Amino acid sequence: MNQNKPIIGISMGDPASIGPEVTVKAVTLAEVTDKCRPIVFGDLGVLENALKITGLDLKLNPISDVSEAIFDEAGMVNVFDMKNVDLEKLQLGEVSAMAGNAAFENVTKMISLALEGTIDATVTGPIHKESINKAGHKYSGHTEIYADYTNTSKYAMLLVEENLRVIHVSTHVSLRQACDLVKKQRVLDTIELLHDACKQIGIENPKLGVPGLNPHSSDGGLFGDEEEKEIIPAIKEAQEKGYDVEGPVPPDTLFPKAIGGVYDGCVAMYHDQGHIPFKVHGFNWDKKKKQMKSVRGVNITLGLPIIRTSVDHGTAMEIAGKNIASPDAMVLAIEYAVRLHQSKKK
Repeated sequence: MNQNKPIIGISMGDPASIGPEVTVKAVTLAEVTDKCRPIVFGDLGVLENALKITGLDLKLNPISDVSEAIFDEAGMVNVFDMKNVDLEKLQLGEVSAMAGNAAFENVTKMISLALEGTIDATVTGPIHKESINKAGHKYSGHTEIYADYTNTSKYAMLLVEENLRVIHVSTHVSLRQACDLVKKQRVLDTIELLHDACKQIGIENPKLGVPGLNPHSSDGGLFGDEEEKEIIPAIKEAQEKGYDVEGPVPPDTLFPKAIGGVYDGCVAMYHDQGHIPFKVHGFNWDKKKKQMKSVRGVNITLGLPIIRTSVDHGTAMEIAGKNIASPDAMVLAIEYAVRLHQSKKK
């Protein structure tokens, strides 16, 4: 066992979702265990059920303290057993307060251990926003939970898949609110977070692309004035600070160029502007089998005092328990957590 390998906490996501399946599929792969020491946060019984679903011959080691983990035994999965799911009541594929509460507790426990330095980084499986809210936890997603529990006010979501790296000026708000949030300082803060993130993952002099909010980036003011009033001033100030930034580029031009490697990172003005091209690039549907043949992409929360990466797919309740969910995104999320930890140590 290499004591220098980081200890990575991994929450299994919503227990009624594909989260437990993709977690057990990922954590004992050589590409994961060669780089880190994983610990899964969740309910032991749910993970035992996930092993039955996947047919994997693995051994679960329930722990209540990180010091009890066993990292030098092949096929061993360390489970920080939260004991928070009643298997008799759990229905795979169904939204419930019990499942939402379990997912929430798993994440907040991980955050607390990361803040105290007991684990080196955190990776999150998919949660269901309705389940979380049914349990009384009024958050719109992981990003907001992390921001609250780490007392972070300046943060952003970064999506990564191959050449495409996308950060968002706003995420889980209405489209009307998203338009109102496109302000110079917020855009500038987001550009700076993206620049720093690119450097953390090894890009020395990142070239960044910034889209407009409006069609054709407003075509000189024909379709709105946010570009002239808010976005262009933010870009100019970023350039004055020495950042290599281009824009505002019409988004339907920006993202194809980014996928081709023209930009090292892109700013999206709102959730769907960034997520749609990202998922078109990373998610591949098998028409014949009527299922996803690959789901790739990592979600990184920037600006936190701890490391958090995540799969960028949802709970996929409709296929929970069918053993067809891909662990690709979970493996990538773990790999990026390790990379960010290594960068932080330098």
